[in-house]
Amino acid sequence: MSNPFSLEGKVALVTGANTGLGQGIAVALAEAGADIAAAGIQAPLETEEKVRALGRRFVSIEANLSSVEPIERVVRETLDGLGGLHVLVNNAGLIRRADAVDFTEKDWDDVMNVNIKGAFFMAQAAGRHMIANGGGKIVNIASMLSFQGGIRVPSYTASKSGIAGITRLLANEWANKGINVNAIAPGYMATDNTAQLRADEARSAAILDRIPAGRWGDPSDLGGAAVFLASRASDYVNGAILPVDGGWLAR
Repeated sequence: MSNPFSLEGKVALVTGANTGLGQGIAVALAEAGADIAAAGIQAPLETEEKVRALGRRFVSIEANLSSVEPIERVVRETLDGLGGLHVLVNNAGLIRRADAVDFTEKDWDDVMNVNIKGAFFMAQAAGRHMIANGGGKIVNIASMLSFQGGIRVPSYTASKSGIAGITRLLANEWANKGINVNAIAPGYMATDNTAQLRADEARSAAILDRIPAGRWGDPSDLGGAAVFLASRASDYVNGAILPVDGGWLAR
């Protein structure tokens, strides 16, 4: 029996892959055999180096995903550069922190434009190609705040709750078209987005106290979940939100 987790011959488009979770996911997919297209504002030089070191092809696509304007181009450049599109990982995201009574319209719009609007329309563009070409895999990046309310991150909570919703909606519409749409919900990960929390000794200690695994997650911890949801091992998994959280939600 061939390896159901193999991504040999597949092309994966990962948004926001220059650092953190996106980089960890892109490298894991490359380790499983996929060629990688990375789309975002910053050139993913370190990610490219890691992917090419694994013998996989890599295409970097400059795109500001706070607008839907570049989305069709991103898909087109992926197809032109790598010859296909079998996996989309909607990872690009923003977070802004402030008390709800002080939260600004700009911070609301900036986060929602990338985290939910951009993710939906990127899935739409990739989905159109996948429907016409026999199917594919879409992996959205959700959050613990897809399940919980959190504090001081109104637009982030709203956007990640929305990611859970559109993941289920797209799964309902596209499962019979050969497209598996699922999401990974990372727990508290050591990335740029959590630098502020980790620098706050009291808040960091309170977070760690609730995580049964007793540590902040590393971007590489998402690799197994990403490969599973991107591969044929997950062919009968639709609309799932998979927590990778060290046990946070179980506590």
